[in-house]
Order: sequence, then C-alpha cells, then structure tokens
Amino acid sequence: MTIQWFPGHMAKARREVTEQLKMVDCVFELLDARIPYSSSNPMISDIIKDKPRVVLLNKMDMADPRETKKWMQHIEQTGAYPVMIDSKNGKNLNMVVKAAEEVTKEKFERLAAKGLRPRAIRAMIVGIPNVGKSTLINRLAKKTIAKTGNTPGLTKKQQWIKVGKTLELLDTPGILWPKFEDQIVGKKLSLTGAIKDTIVHLDEVAIYGLEYLQQHDINTLNKHYNIQIEADDPYLTIFDQIGLSRGMKNKGNEIDYESVIELVVRDIRNAKIGRYTFDRVEELAADEAE
Repeated sequence: MTIQWFPGHMAKARREVTEQLKMVDCVFELLDARIPYSSSNPMISDIIKDKPRVVLLNKMDMADPRETKKWMQHIEQTGAYPVMIDSKNGKNLNMVVKAAEEVTKEKFERLAAKGLRPRAIRAMIVGIPNVGKSTLINRLAKKTIAKTGNTPGLTKKQQWIKVGKTLELLDTPGILWPKFEDQIVGKKLSLTGAIKDTIVHLDEVAIYGLEYLQQHDINTLNKHYNIQIEADDPYLTIFDQIGLSRGMKNKGNEIDYESVIELVVRDIRNAKIGRYTFDRVEELAADEAE
C-alpha cells in the first residue's frame, strides 16, 4: 500500500509557514502522543531551523503513559521543550503558556535590557492534520475560534488568536509531507486518524493494528472482543472470531469483513481497547544506529 496525501492547500501552507516564521518568537509543534515520531513532519524541522520549539504531545489520555514518559525524555534531549497535554479535556494546558515563557525567556530579557516595552509572546502552532490543533486553540482561547472535527484537513488558512494577555497564536493548516518513505508510518497515521480513510486500504491498516496488539497486548485484545486468539494466528482468523463474536454477518450468513475492519480501526483509533503508543523510542534508536 502506497499512502500519499498532499493536497494543494498543504503546499501553499508550507510556503506561508516559511514566510511567517520571522514574525514569531517560538514554535509549538503539536504531535500525537501515540505516534510522536510518525506525526512529526520532517519538513517542519527544516523550516523552523533554530527557532525555539515547544513540542506538545497531545492525546496523552490515549497513549501508553510509560511510553509517553520515554518520549518526553527523548524530546528534551533534542533541545526542544516537551509538554504532554490532553486538549480535548483541557489537561495540562496551563503548562503550554509556561513553556512558551521558558523558551523565550532569554529573548525577552534582551528586549527589556534595550528598554523595549513588554508584549505578548508570538507563537506559531504547527502539526499534521487531525492532531488536535483546533481543539487546543479553542481551549486556550476559551472560545470557539477554530473548526474542530474528526475529518483531517479542516483548517485551510492561517489566523492569529489571542490567548489572554501573554500569548498570541498563529494557527496554520495541517501539513503532511509529499511522500512517506516508510509505509509503516503511513499505516500509523491512518490508524490514528491523520489520513482520510477514503484514500487508504483500510484492511491493511486494521491488519497492522491487530498485529501490534497481538505482539504487545493480546490478553486485552481477547477480552475486548470476547475471543481467544494466539500470538501467531493469521489476521483472517482474528477477523473471523471478531465477526462471530459481534454477530457481523451479511445476508449470506458469511462474515462481513468490511464491518469488522471498520470496527477494529475505530476501536483502536478511539482507544476503546486500550491506551497504546505505536512509536517506540527504543525502535527509533535502533533505526538510527543502523
């Protein structure tokens, strides 16, 4: 499966981000805590260069907390300032402004030394589609400003949003990169909802999700669907058992695989089965070593 999704407005957004960068003091990069590596656009690092960066690990409530802690440490080692948040439920959002103040402290001390009047911190917020930017902005602004929804790519243009008296946010459309060299990254993005279901082979995404659970949490998988599978069972066996357990059959009394596939993807995506982190720091370190 080759997954590519780079609509025209995303190419335009990349140019606009580059142009607006000189106007901001720092950058908020919003990542999905379930896939901190896969949801990080490699173009963003090239664009923002040495600009102070706060990395916000969103959807912390859906990720494995043990893995999130490892990612926090890893991100800090790269020189960025990590903060884990849950924008949907408003958890840890007070840390966002504090992080902005911390990474821009030296700059504003220099401005004060020159006798310039204090002003609000200007931050650009970037991230891939459906990572939760609009929800975060609405929470920080304490009013509905940005559109929200489960469909990737709702934000189509840039806009400035005031967050109290200390912070101004420049919202930007979600930007994916033109091509995924690693197709596993594409499956992770699809599984967590960053890519529209209509442009992927959802069966392959469901298979990836099931294989991950077979390896990392088979007992919870069995309990959730009231099935009994082994770690080496093929995916068709799992589909069959889930279909039988949930009564998903078509008119010919055969397993309705399409419905099973949609159920599996939806349950994993919405953390109905459990809290999972599909990117592992250890795997990233191993890949870099190779």
